[in-house]
Amino acid sequence: MTRLPLIIAVTLASLGAVAGAQQALGPAGYLKPGTFDVLDVLPPAPKSTDPRGLADRAIFKATRALQGSPRWAMATNDVKSSPTDLFRDFSCAMGIAMTPESAPRTAALLRRAMFDTGRQTGIAKTFYKRQRPFLIDRGPICQPASEVADSYDYPSGHTTAGWTTATLLAQIAPDLATALLARGRAYGESRIVCGVHNASAVEAGRLSASSTLTAMQGDPAFATDLAAARQEIATLRQSGDAAKPDTAQCTREAALVAQPLY
Repeated sequence: MTRLPLIIAVTLASLGAVAGAQQALGPAGYLKPGTFDVLDVLPPAPKSTDPRGLADRAIFKATRALQGSPRWAMATNDVKSSPTDLFRDFSCAMGIAMTPESAPRTAALLRRAMFDTGRQTGIAKTFYKRQRPFLIDRGPICQPASEVADSYDYPSGHTTAGWTTATLLAQIAPDLATALLARGRAYGESRIVCGVHNASAVEAGRLSASSTLTAMQGDPAFATDLAAARQEIATLRQSGDAAKPDTAQCTREAALVAQPLY
């Protein structure tokens, strides 16, 4: 098993355990087999010598200068992709300190949706088999190469997970969509800063997530779970007892999210 499927499997299993309290994880995803094919949606992975590939290589080299910066620290933090980590990373944007335990219905929604979005991205990764940028050009990366060298670049699985989370949370709390989607964009860009994904792979990860999420919008189970998550988060936001994220940390995070990278 390559690293990316392992990350997805651990994330999905953890989300399922929290929500579940649902009997043995319940249904896997929302999409029925054969109803959606991301390979017909994504543009082909660039080659290292074509214009998109050359742009990727230039961005990789330029962003190596971020090593040791606050943005590098944020990218290192964003490597962690457990349910608890994802909820924490979007807590500033949501304005409450979310956890899988405090929002189990939301955790269940994310688990099922990520099964579908992660699966589609995995199909594309296996199809294109594109090398990661640090295997093409030299430069520091923010996580051990052994964790990612045996999996592929295009599309980015972390970006898919982050954009799935951001998009669904924006549907749950549309009044906070700007902040939530900005954090989701930055979560994917952290993979560029980290040096483990090309810019085009991050763009493809967002497209893979968005298109797969669009395909599941008509599913009745998805609609039911989304409505339950909306009610759950609305109750948490209205509760005076809900924990709040650290204000100073959120201010620092907002500045980093707004920071242009290239």
